[in-house]
Amino acid sequence: MNRSVEFLEMIDRVWKAPLPEEVMARARRSLLDYLAVTCAGAEFQEEKLEKYWDFAQPEEGKFRVIGTGKDVVLKEAVFLNGLNGHALDFDDGTNSGIIHLGSPIFSLLLPLAQRYGKSIDEVLKAAITGYEASYTMAVSIQPGHKAMGYHATGTCGTLGATIAASYMLGFTDEERFQAFASACVAASGMLKVLDDGSELKPYNVAKTALLALTSLQLGKTGFKGHADPLGGRGFFKMMTGKEDVELKPVLLNGTYAIMKSYTKPYASCRYTHPAVEAAIHLRASVKASDVEEINIKTYDLAVSGHDHTEIPGSYSAKMSIPYATAAGLIYGKAGLKEFSEETVKGEEIVALTKKVKVESDETLSAVFPGVQAAIVTIKTKDSEYTDRVDFPKGEPENPLTDEEFRSRYDGLMEYAGVGPSISGEVYDTVYKENAKVEELVKIL
Repeated sequence: MNRSVEFLEMIDRVWKAPLPEEVMARARRSLLDYLAVTCAGAEFQEEKLEKYWDFAQPEEGKFRVIGTGKDVVLKEAVFLNGLNGHALDFDDGTNSGIIHLGSPIFSLLLPLAQRYGKSIDEVLKAAITGYEASYTMAVSIQPGHKAMGYHATGTCGTLGATIAASYMLGFTDEERFQAFASACVAASGMLKVLDDGSELKPYNVAKTALLALTSLQLGKTGFKGHADPLGGRGFFKMMTGKEDVELKPVLLNGTYAIMKSYTKPYASCRYTHPAVEAAIHLRASVKASDVEEINIKTYDLAVSGHDHTEIPGSYSAKMSIPYATAAGLIYGKAGLKEFSEETVKGEEIVALTKKVKVESDETLSAVFPGVQAAIVTIKTKDSEYTDRVDFPKGEPENPLTDEEFRSRYDGLMEYAGVGPSISGEVYDTVYKENAKVEELVKIL
């Protein structure tokens, strides 16, 4: 059986099916979330971006780099949108696929939609299909894919972004297949970018969006790939070490992938969230100054690369369960300010982080990915306090309310320096009937 044909036929059925209203509504929220996170990411990386402008001297063009007010050529816009969209590790994703879904897809779709005069609704329909492709591939090859050192956002995200754009642009079946074949060749993503203070995790998203663009260009111009780029010694073998991968069905468990995605209330790796929330709960009972030690049990995949207590900077803090938990206990929140370069060097949080120990738990590991839990036990001189969180805020099982989402959106836009009138106009435009993407992105 040709695995690639099998996969693409499943995705094609998703594209052709009528979309439920709640799925389109969720997609609008996903786009708004992407825009706010990307604007904030551009602000967070402002100094590095200035150096990028000076050295790379990107050519001026017609395509907006979200959150910068700058217009550059297509490839630069796609790349830089991806770089900023994942800069804060605050973008959406899913736990079962262990993948960020929206940032590579929207980073590609928005500049292409500018170029070809597409509407917001056309982008959203394509994004929903791209989410499904990225997620279905990721959930089919995880967790072994991660164990081999791959970042699924870079690998499966390349496939999903390519497929999404091919539908938005009206590719023929043959053109779409060849673009997909090129994406399978291009797909890459190193998970080691999470470790030891590395600041290259956003680069995985930036190059993913760019590789998807080049895959589209090759597919459209007639370059032919292998007849089955997934099978044999193709993508599956490369990404898992096995040929006999079980390809999961689309609309797994009866829901669209975009409905399975989380929206982060905490500005850190999703693996940290259950422990952060448990620490916030425990603030009512214990003061940070009274803590002698904090023990955290969680599922095994969350431990490696996320249990460090030496925090050289913001990027490292976002990947650290001990630091994020300490932030939750000290501040009662874990937003952008709590992961700033200034805050991560504070004496109190540095001292408390070193009192945290993280270990894997067989029982919690056994129920992953259905439940992504953490048990936090805080010991003081006189007492012991414990809290367990199975579904932290922002998960599909515990979603943000409309008010909470709008507050998060407004907070990100404020951090980015976008005034209330402009951020409100962006918000309203996403819901405006027949609005074009050109109209949307030029606001930012």
